[in-house]
Amino acid sequence: MLKVTLIRPQGCAHCGQVLESLDRLKKDYPVLEIEDIDMESDKGQGLVQKYGIMASPGILINNEFFASGGASEDQLRKKFDEIFTG
Repeated sequence: MLKVTLIRPQGCAHCGQVLESLDRLKKDYPVLEIEDIDMESDKGQGLVQKYGIMASPGILINNEFFASGGASEDQLRKKFDEIFTG
């Protein structure tokens, strides 16, 4: 399984670009599950505090902190490949 959690505020254009990259990556990683959490929600605020997220979006991969402030499609692909090749 490959789960990516985005923690982001509503209306964040940069965050939307990361979400679009993830949607494209689903073609190559069909097991990819995307969870989109509003940063202002109780759950979102809990994750912001837990992982010290200082920029949007915060990105968790398989419930582990990956990046704050976004990531490129290439960075995400590299991480996914590392997970699958162990």
